[in-house]
Amino acid sequence: MNSRQRRGVILLLLSVLCALGAFAGVLSVINDVKSKVGPEVTAYRLTSDVPPYTALSTGQFEKIRMPERWLSENAVTDLGDIRGKIAVTTLRKGSLLQTDMIVDQPALQPGQQEVAIMIDAATGVAGKITPGSAVNVYATFDGEREGDPAQSKIIVTNAKVLDVGRITALEPDGDDRRRRPTDAVPITFALSAIDAQRITYAESFAQRVRLALVAPGGDTTVPEKDRTYELAKDK
Repeated sequence: MNSRQRRGVILLLLSVLCALGAFAGVLSVINDVKSKVGPEVTAYRLTSDVPPYTALSTGQFEKIRMPERWLSENAVTDLGDIRGKIAVTTLRKGSLLQTDMIVDQPALQPGQQEVAIMIDAATGVAGKITPGSAVNVYATFDGEREGDPAQSKIIVTNAKVLDVGRITALEPDGDDRRRRPTDAVPITFALSAIDAQRITYAESFAQRVRLALVAPGGDTTVPEKDRTYELAKDK
């Protein structure tokens, strides 16, 4: 093989190598494009800032779809994972929710008790109260003596909800049929000893017990003078 032939072989080999390199580059670009427009997965983005140690709720997030390749391994893809969780630190609006941003919510604080009562499924829960919610508990009572006006009382403020059970069909007997709901939900609270007594008393003797959801970060204090309501005194 003379020098001209050798140069021809070398040029041919170089052409083949260049062609293979170009082919590999095209495949890389195609794979990159496929990954960008390929399978998408669900993620959740914060719609507002969340302070640290705040209980999480579904209303704080919006569902988005994004390419799987851009989602980190610890991203939360199911909002059921936030049940009973609180923020570890300040969560910023627009951030994608990740498992290292949240921890289990402490069930009970020192001096608290875990108490469960049945609440009217239609008027007391309405599907918006979830574990981690803070609620004010209202109860309506008949007058103490015949002729006394009925009263509505706020018996517990800022009660922490630990768990919301499943709707249960009740079967009241006799006169109790007028007073008790036909469907109720067991709600578990973390309460002080005195608040636990108040709420169990209301469940037993009040005409109706209702829960009022407190907005996150809102002022939960209610002046003592505003905790009892009578229609006749409403001016």
